[in-house]
Amino acid sequence: IVFAGLLGVFLTPALTYNINVNDDGNSNGSGQQSVSINNEHNVANVDNNNGWNSWNSIWDYQNSFAATRLFDKQACFVHKMNNDVMPSLQDLDALIKEKKLQGKGPGGPAPRGLIYSINPDKVSDLSQFGDSISNMCSGVPTYVAEEVQGASLLSYSQKCFIANILWILNISFCGEALEN
Repeated sequence: IVFAGLLGVFLTPALTYNINVNDDGNSNGSGQQSVSINNEHNVANVDNNNGWNSWNSIWDYQNSFAATRLFDKQACFVHKMNNDVMPSLQDLDALIKEKKLQGKGPGGPAPRGLIYSINPDKVSDLSQFGDSISNMCSGVPTYVAEEVQGASLLSYSQKCFIANILWILNISFCGEALEN
């Protein structure tokens, strides 16, 4: 019985693990990105460490929302996850491991892109987005961002911030909230 219990422990997949990747393709200079995947809660956490230009993104697959917190703007942007473009949690895991192990990095295929327009009205109730996002965005102004279909960054007169996620996905946030 003890052997079966130990075997179960070793065969159970890790619930949370980290992957660190150096990424020189981020806007505002280079930085190091790390991804933590929590399979139990269906959440991926992407940290981009680059001094004052650092940001953190949470993809909450259970609630179908994602949020990005920009530290230099002291603001959070929440959006509905686009399952047609954003990889599933299992695909994200596989893509990260594949790119890290094969050293593809920025030399791999072009990342997919999403453009979001930021609503200037601040969110008053973060609980509607789930605990992970509520905890990350608590204490900073938070805005909802709506995906803009078929848009190009060239068509925006407002300032945009681009989060390049591990050579897999480029997410652009555009709007007045970035002007400050």
